[in-house]
Amino acid sequence: MEIQIPNAIIVAGGIGQIFTALIYPYIRHRVFDWYNDVKKLKPLNQEIAKTYGRYIQGLNFTFGLIALLIPSDLKNQSHLALALTGLIGAYWIGKVITQFAYYPMYQIPQKTIFRIGSYGMNFLFVFFALIYSLLFIHNLG
Repeated sequence: MEIQIPNAIIVAGGIGQIFTALIYPYIRHRVFDWYNDVKKLKPLNQEIAKTYGRYIQGLNFTFGLIALLIPSDLKNQSHLALALTGLIGAYWIGKVITQFAYYPMYQIPQKTIFRIGSYGMNFLFVFFALIYSLLFIHNLG
């Protein structure tokens, strides 16, 4: 089965991933009040939480940059394309599973903007998981 993914779809996914990286601090601060919660942790745990937050933000930005700059290389069926799309696909599939399995148990502020944003972010996460899963399957070919 030959899967064709236009570069424009990959680039759109890249722009979306960069957007998630850029909006991440706003969501942590305004929606989740994350910084005040982190202040309640011991100093070392504060730094660990901040570090992992930066890892997430950095990965989202870097994955987006890769998709934006070299979309054709993500589907050239090389071993590197297979490994990279597999890694990024697994990352986003894990995010989607976590998002739907654990996050509904928690309350987010019920402002309309946050509810709309929640649907938008969930759409993006599923979109990213789908793009990279399809790219991975294509690269298996």
